[in-house]
Amino acid sequence: MAEKMTEVLGTRILFFDGGMGSMLQQKGMIPGENTDIWNITRPEDIQDVQRQYVAAGCDILLANMFGANRLKLEGTGYTVEEIICAAVGNARKAAADAGEGRQIFVGADVSSTGRLLQPLGDLSFDEACDIYREIVTAAEKAGADFIHIETMSDMLELKAAVLTAKEYTSLPVFATVTFDQSGKMLTGGNPEAVVAMLEGLGVDALGTNCGLGPYQLETVVKDLLRVASVPVIVQPNAGLPRQENGQTIYDVEPADFAKKMKEFAEAGAWLLGGCCGTTPEHIRALKEACGEITPKPIADKGRTVVSSYTHAVCVADDPIIIGERINPTGKSRLKQALRDHDMEYILQEGFSQQDKGAHILDINVGLPEIDEPSMILDVVREVQSVIDLPLQIDTANVKAMEQALRYYNGKAMINSVSGKQESMEAVFPLVKKYGGVVIGLTLDESGIPSTAEGRFAIAEKIVNTAAAYGIAKKDIIMDVLCMTISSDPQGAVTTLQALKMVKEELGVRTSLGVSNISFGLPRRDIINANFYAQALAAGLDCAILNTNADGMLQAYHAYRALAGKDENCGKYIETYAGTKAPSSTPSASPSAAPAASAAPASGPAASSSASGPDASAGGSNLERAIVKGLKEQAGHLAAELVKTTEPLTLINTQLVPALDIVGKGFETGTVFLPQLLMSAEAAKAAFEAVRRAMSSTGDTSQTKKDKIIVATVKGDIHDIGKNIVKVLLENYGYDVIDLGKDVAPETIVETARAQNVKLVGLSALMTTTVVNMEETIRQLQEALPDCRIMVGGAVLTESYAQMIHADRYTRDAMASVHFAQEVLG
Repeated sequence: MAEKMTEVLGTRILFFDGGMGSMLQQKGMIPGENTDIWNITRPEDIQDVQRQYVAAGCDILLANMFGANRLKLEGTGYTVEEIICAAVGNARKAAADAGEGRQIFVGADVSSTGRLLQPLGDLSFDEACDIYREIVTAAEKAGADFIHIETMSDMLELKAAVLTAKEYTSLPVFATVTFDQSGKMLTGGNPEAVVAMLEGLGVDALGTNCGLGPYQLETVVKDLLRVASVPVIVQPNAGLPRQENGQTIYDVEPADFAKKMKEFAEAGAWLLGGCCGTTPEHIRALKEACGEITPKPIADKGRTVVSSYTHAVCVADDPIIIGERINPTGKSRLKQALRDHDMEYILQEGFSQQDKGAHILDINVGLPEIDEPSMILDVVREVQSVIDLPLQIDTANVKAMEQALRYYNGKAMINSVSGKQESMEAVFPLVKKYGGVVIGLTLDESGIPSTAEGRFAIAEKIVNTAAAYGIAKKDIIMDVLCMTISSDPQGAVTTLQALKMVKEELGVRTSLGVSNISFGLPRRDIINANFYAQALAAGLDCAILNTNADGMLQAYHAYRALAGKDENCGKYIETYAGTKAPSSTPSASPSAAPAASAAPASGPAASSSASGPDASAGGSNLERAIVKGLKEQAGHLAAELVKTTEPLTLINTQLVPALDIVGKGFETGTVFLPQLLMSAEAAKAAFEAVRRAMSSTGDTSQTKKDKIIVATVKGDIHDIGKNIVKVLLENYGYDVIDLGKDVAPETIVETARAQNVKLVGLSALMTTTVVNMEETIRQLQEALPDCRIMVGGAVLTESYAQMIHADRYTRDAMASVHFAQEVLG
């Protein structure tokens, strides 16, 4: 009887096949040709390649269906189900040649739709899920052994694919993503963030593929193995590509490929294979080098971790601050903002807490008069579009909780579940399905126990019930609740006793809403800060607190210095050196305290956060609005300023400098693609306000722009990178002529000639279409020798660009802007 995929994992190293496109080039594939339809029109060629991989020793064949989705098959005359049925069938026929006694697994190869999801692109999350539903259901029907989601560059699209596969099939789900040389995905995700989200969603194995060769992936693989508690997959390219005689050549030979991959197997990777440029010879060498290695046992890392789309926050031995300000309780201005759908005010609250050092932001929108499920989804999306901190979904409304968790980009913190049976039955299935770290409240049908032992008993019940749902202790944080000492003099003592008990005896992390302790008392800030310090000393891991309260941040920094968690007291000194002790004048209550001057928190959790550039210390309000991606505010401020400032002066002194701040952050890795694009949208709104003002006065002399053509080359239908470059160039004042994707060289040349264009930007994602890029460059240089050409795309490198005679390789959108400034001014 054939074994199931999950039964074989860990019994031996499993080997995937290698590249398909490079092999099909040898069979006459035209650059950019849709080879998914070869499953039907040329099945013998597909099967021949797959038989070669079987002969080389692979255990897993990926069905030739990489682009088999409704968007990429449009106009081919074939349906998704027809292509996938044929693809799985071809792999099965090739696998049959393995011989009796050898089992070859067939994976359904699922990849990106080729479009960015909203708000960065135009594809909705629900539409992406529907596209993947067609793919995965057809794959299971066709007889695939597992779903293999690969070459993903957008965390939200990755979530859509995994979630859909889990919802609509009973097959094991593997997922691999593509990292660049900085160790980040296109949208900014690092390995820890990827692992956190994928493990939360319940994948059976995860890893990395494509983009880089095995030597360039060494750090990424080490990071994956360090934090992953599920099997790790490694499928590199055969190094970096170059062009020779019209063919794409990769620089890592089979023996060198296998040598490096052996290190990954010995370090703990369970599944190995190849991607672009790898051949049956690479897989044969890989099998020979690693076939006798016994898989290293996988230990559950026990990490309590949440994540955003860029980074993870691990709740470990360094205290975590959860900013409480996006919660309407006791905040009349926020209540009004929620009623008015005033997102800019809500975002300002988020930015303020991020600047003060919050590691996680609490999101609570509960008001009786609003539609909470709709509002919490809007707020989560808006906050995640410009702020990269992980979020805590704070609601007692189960429908709202599910809405937020489904569309949240990462692995969220969930506040909360109680010991009530009804609460656990409603919340735990959501935690299991969507992933997350859930806050457990030590109250049940009888209320909040007055003793530490009573609260411990409820905590134990929550942990045991969660285990029955398949939720581990590492994904539970216990809040033993603070009762105000104004009505219960033993409230603080009981809370601290219970906190120690659940941490030491149950082995779970802890959290508290600290300010509850002082309700009804004067100078609550004094009680809050001192209680927070005591709780930290008792082992508190997370605190939901007001980051505007100086005393709370002082307690935080002082504790870290005293507990040896602030190396050489570095962050304490950075924060308070040069400051004066407070005067003896009574200060305001915490809720009304002025913004503190404290710098962002430090420590392991904070060090992985990227809060982006800071335009608050200098610069105008308009500049800050653009940097922070506040579109409406940027448009309004620009419209007001242009009444008293010359348009060109406004552009040169505020709009362009703001874009430069964001651009520098992007280049240095402190700003990521979503933030970059939101800032670009804000700048666009400001430019539009300036343009309207100039048009109303009849002054158009300052709006003339140099023209730039951008296009994805013939045969390539991927235009995400090209679209990002277009947005940035337009925001720097250039008139961008976007010719789209799959553009013939002749069209680009004729457009450049007709429009007198001096700069052309060409994009390609597929190695098989670089030859068309080279041909486009040849024709442009022959017809228009004064026209400069910049090239970019995942398959390109500096040397590759030189080989095809491009004037400049631009590794990202900002590099394209810099070259445009160099060429056009």
